[in-house]
Amino acid sequence: MSGNKILYRPTLPFKARKAVFEKLEDIADVASMSPEDRERYDNSVKVYRDYLVTMDAAEQKGIKEGLEKGIEKGMKEGTQRAQLKIARNMKAKGIDNESIAECTDLPLSIIEGL
Repeated sequence: MSGNKILYRPTLPFKARKAVFEKLEDIADVASMSPEDRERYDNSVKVYRDYLVTMDAAEQKGIKEGLEKGIEKGMKEGTQRAQLKIARNMKAKGIDNESIAECTDLPLSIIEGL
């Protein structure tokens, strides 16, 4: 067997083969277009690709802005919880409401409700 080589030819699944042949058919169709049709086709492909890039950029911007807003909201809620916890602890130690309000920047009405 030293002189015989067995060549491995990978086979594509049917769906993949079909997609390859469809792509080749599209390429052949484009290659056979008149110059005017080819220009219109190229322009429409450019517009479509620009649209995809614009949509992707808008999506990324939306994700970034949403993340920033979420972080900001989370930080604000975390700060408020910490202020309330501190106010409860101070109140439990018998510190007057006005002093608690000064230390925590919470409104007096909230401290009185604790």
